[in-house]
Amino acid sequence: MNIAAGTIAAETQSFLSPTGVEIAFLLVGLVTLGAAVITVTTKQLVHAALWLVVALGGLAVEYLLLTAEFIAWVQVLIYVGSVVVLLLFGLMLTRAPIGRSPDADSGNRPVALAVALAAAAALVWVVVDAFRTTVIDLDGAAQGSTDVTGSILFRHWVLPFEALSVLLLAALVGAIVLSRKKAAEDGSAAQDRRAAQDQEDNS
Repeated sequence: MNIAAGTIAAETQSFLSPTGVEIAFLLVGLVTLGAAVITVTTKQLVHAALWLVVALGGLAVEYLLLTAEFIAWVQVLIYVGSVVVLLLFGLMLTRAPIGRSPDADSGNRPVALAVALAAAAALVWVVVDAFRTTVIDLDGAAQGSTDVTGSILFRHWVLPFEALSVLLLAALVGAIVLSRKKAAEDGSAAQDRRAAQDQEDNS
């Protein structure tokens, strides 16, 4: 009976008659897209990190609208609460410029834009082709429950999950190494200046 009702709902659902949830999903998606574009185009690193918070928060709202509450809170706790904090710590430890940085652009913007558009087109085509006739029942069981998410994550996505953790650890270690190297160089330079000053005073 539920299958028949779901089939009837899928047949009557049309993109020309969107619901309030679908309209909210579209609007939040546009805000998230705008924040992502600003993140990769701004020349101020701190502003890029803050706009990244907006983009990742928008994704969490999208998960909530898809009734995937667990994935939404994981998005907030791990990405917004951990990854962005890690990026900010990396900026502070490496003493990156806080203001506008003229050398933040590598000069490969056309190539990067072409690659981004190609990747976005491929991703949209794959998603549309895979879920062309799929309609999410927002009134049914939660799609992002811990049981389903844990089963998929640790059965099919273990390697990417571990690779991401190693990548974040490598970024943190690299930031610490760079900051210690910079501190050692500053210390040696200050010691040389003091030695030169002492020689001038003695002479």
